[in-house]
Amino acid sequence: MNLIRTLGFAISALSSYVAFGFKIGQFRRSRADLAYRSLILVLALQCLTFTMGVVALSTDRLFGVGNLAILLMHLFAVAYCVSAEVLMLLWTSSLADARRRVARWAAYGVAVEVILVALFVVARIDQAAATELNTGSGRPLIVAYLLTFMLSQALPCFTIVRQCVPFSRLAEAGWLRRALRVLAAAALLLLGYCLARVANILLSTGGVDVGAWAVAPAVLSAFGIVTLNVGLTMQSWGPRIDDLRRWLRDYAAYRALYPLWHALYLASPGISLEPPGRSLSDLPYRLHRRVIEIRDGWRALRPYMDEPDGLSGPRSPEADALDGRLPDIEAARLRRALLAKQSGRAPELEVVAAGPPGQQAGTLDAEVRWLRQVSRTFVRLGAGRPDGEKGT
Repeated sequence: MNLIRTLGFAISALSSYVAFGFKIGQFRRSRADLAYRSLILVLALQCLTFTMGVVALSTDRLFGVGNLAILLMHLFAVAYCVSAEVLMLLWTSSLADARRRVARWAAYGVAVEVILVALFVVARIDQAAATELNTGSGRPLIVAYLLTFMLSQALPCFTIVRQCVPFSRLAEAGWLRRALRVLAAAALLLLGYCLARVANILLSTGGVDVGAWAVAPAVLSAFGIVTLNVGLTMQSWGPRIDDLRRWLRDYAAYRALYPLWHALYLASPGISLEPPGRSLSDLPYRLHRRVIEIRDGWRALRPYMDEPDGLSGPRSPEADALDGRLPDIEAARLRRALLAKQSGRAPELEVVAAGPPGQQAGTLDAEVRWLRQVSRTFVRLGAGRPDGEKGT
């Protein structure tokens, strides 16, 4: 049981320090932002809370005072919860609207900490065994101390859920909405920790042995804190994940378009304004260039194409059914045009092409999707890369 509690505190402390280190790295460019400074305060108090928790598990006395580490842990935890509530107010309302409620939460935090210190002194908790602070051991003042502390933790968790859930529905789709939902989930887990801890205290006070359920609060607390740290930092690292996903998508598209581009480049080297290379230092630019060069290569093959472009006449069920085969049709046309040019057939210079059939892309992403389908079919038709060519 002690091992699980120690592991829970260690995980919570580690995740807190990781989150604090991640956010403090943005101090220089964000220090003027009040919400950012509040977030740094929240994470710093969280680090102190669980550091004191680890200290309390390793020693019964700090600076010669019994259970002082536990008291400091609880005081830091109260300040941490109040700061988290203030941070939520700054995130979900204007400073003018939040100012009065921030003052109320600050007064609440000070009052709770004064009560905890008074109960610590009156109940002589400094002379109690550390294990008595797990359930109160039936001593009314210690039970009052523990229930006061748990109430100070449960109330902010409840209000944070009430704030995050409706605002997550109003927020635009993106990392802010995800962060609010994760924070709501974290607050629910921590509220579950508070309820489990209160249940253990009350049941033990009534003489009921909670048994293995005594570790439930530690488990819920560890999961809740890790989830909370994910939510508090999500807006910083979330966009980086979007950038990575975009880069991977562009890279896959860049590679997928290579067989088609290479065949067109061999037929018309002039389509490439830059020497072919392997550098991906500016992948979006290179992908855009590849699309343009494929289009230029397609235009250079128009005099060798043996079918008219586009689907003429009004739409019909047959034409709609044909749309799914348009990439196949276009790949076959390109392949036949390439073979015609390689065989030395005279170009029909009077041919005017309006554009590849079925392709009316209005964005680069749509254009890339279309060309990827064409390139895939182009390779399947046997017009792949030459032997030994690795691609770029």
